[in-house]
Amino acid sequence: MMNPKIQAPLIRIEPPFWYAGMQEKELQILFYGDAIGQYFIETSEKGIITKVTKTDNPRFLFVTINVKWDYAKEIIFIFKRNTKTVFTQKYCIKQRRENAADRKGFDSSDVVYLIMPDRFCNGNGPNDNDKTTNEKYNRDLPGGRHGGDLNGIIKELDYIKAIGATAIWNTPVCLDDEHEFSYHTYAQSDVYRVDPRYGTNDDYVRLSAELHKRGMKLIHDYVTNHWGLEHWLVKDLPTRDWINVFETYTETNHKRTTVIDVNASKIDRQQCLEGWFVPTMPDLNIANPLVLKYLTQNAIWWIEYADLDGLRIDTFNYAEPLQMVKWTNAIMKEYPNFNMVGEITQRNHGILAYWQKDSKTGEIHNFNSNLPSLMDFSLCDALQMVFNEDDGSWDRGMTRIYDSLTFDFLYPNPHNLMIFAENHDSKRLNYCYNNDLKKYKLAMVVLATVRGIPQLYYGSEIGMAGDQYIGDADIRQDFPGGWDGDEINAFDPNLRTEEQKSYFEFTRKLFQWRKTRPEIHFGKTTHYIPEDNIYVYFRYNEDDSVMVIINNNREERTIATKRFNENLEKYTTGTSVFTNRSTDLKNDLTIKGKSFLILELHQAQ
Repeated sequence: MMNPKIQAPLIRIEPPFWYAGMQEKELQILFYGDAIGQYFIETSEKGIITKVTKTDNPRFLFVTINVKWDYAKEIIFIFKRNTKTVFTQKYCIKQRRENAADRKGFDSSDVVYLIMPDRFCNGNGPNDNDKTTNEKYNRDLPGGRHGGDLNGIIKELDYIKAIGATAIWNTPVCLDDEHEFSYHTYAQSDVYRVDPRYGTNDDYVRLSAELHKRGMKLIHDYVTNHWGLEHWLVKDLPTRDWINVFETYTETNHKRTTVIDVNASKIDRQQCLEGWFVPTMPDLNIANPLVLKYLTQNAIWWIEYADLDGLRIDTFNYAEPLQMVKWTNAIMKEYPNFNMVGEITQRNHGILAYWQKDSKTGEIHNFNSNLPSLMDFSLCDALQMVFNEDDGSWDRGMTRIYDSLTFDFLYPNPHNLMIFAENHDSKRLNYCYNNDLKKYKLAMVVLATVRGIPQLYYGSEIGMAGDQYIGDADIRQDFPGGWDGDEINAFDPNLRTEEQKSYFEFTRKLFQWRKTRPEIHFGKTTHYIPEDNIYVYFRYNEDDSVMVIINNNREERTIATKRFNENLEKYTTGTSVFTNRSTDLKNDLTIKGKSFLILELHQAQ
């Protein structure tokens, strides 16, 4: 029996509060506390409780209410034993921001800057350690906590904007309380709380506000497939099937093709979807309605609370697909103009395209993910190889880029693919090209001018390199200048090395120019089969056209413009973006080795 002197045994309530005026009126509230499941529950607002779920764990009570108001309101939950009130609990329904449902997500007019907060900038030294967390600060340990935080990102927002980035994607910011390697924060321990070594929830809201002041956007990294072993709901499971468990530890086979393979065995598919990502990351059972509702509400809560502009969904196709459709649909129902990009680590375009909203390949299985955006891993692979290939054979060199784009017909919206040359899980681009600035420039030109949403990875714009086969820490090094006492401060233009200046200035000019070109953002593409390892393509709309030429040979080449008359017939001259020189398009064009030409085209006056 519970001690009658204990008036409020509640330890947690999730969501901690909610918002009025949502499309979905049913709200599932998790109450957690000692023997909480023994109580009968009422509310001050009669008739709003639609369901009460007690589980085999007496410390949990799930109460579903109908939030039917479009205005802020305070509800009192009354916990009774027999007919006697034991304690009460206030719950706030808050007013939403004006036009919150109409928020516009990121799109192909944006450039996304990917940051690992622990490795970018330490803006608040006192929070390097926190007495409530397991792993402590140790910058000498490559895989340890290094102290970067949200204040550091806020401090350097003007630096990020100067590059030409219009949005930030941080790897997860919620608490990861693993005993080691917690810096990546993908093994989360509390998905309603910012990791205190990054800052506070208020700091995250402030980051969003500071971005919006600058006309920039915030993309939140969300994980639906797994949490960490230290998550409080894993350490004290609400239900036995909250996570997927086998008789003995079973890891996912990572064979995501089993999800759509009509010939796949049931056991292989089950292991793919229900096996754990790694031993420290339990697999969430989103087929459990309580789990699915919890994750759905948590994502929506962050969108409202932090005024988010988008989500990046980690390991999207590791979780049960039909349940993920429900999760995605619920979010897009609340925010029709929102954008979410899923990590689908497939290189085959047919398989990748299956996962985009309204995919024709998905119709084969009567499947529609409703996921607006995908990460284009095929193009990433090409960009990491192509500029080391000096021969222009049929399947190498610039043909890799050409071939990748020929599959655009499979995608319902190729403009809404996130394109990238590297990220926090890949070799760094500058490692692939041995810090050859010419090759870096060529890769960035492709990234800035083909269809899609470009994503840059922090530090590459100053020449940072790293190989993931050495270890994840090598591709996630600290940004130089993000810590007091760093020998080099690449945030300060006056303190950069000459090499850093060269990388930065090129990147800045290219992506600042991209901001001004609607034909690059949303225009059509015509490209020409690469000849002699030279790739030519055009981005255009009704008003403007840009011609891009990339010479992937080591030697200078001259090309005849006659071949491109289909796109040049109404244009007489072109102005080089980087030199501002005018070019007569009737003449042949000479391009230096491992070089490019971006021309803004002009009609005769």
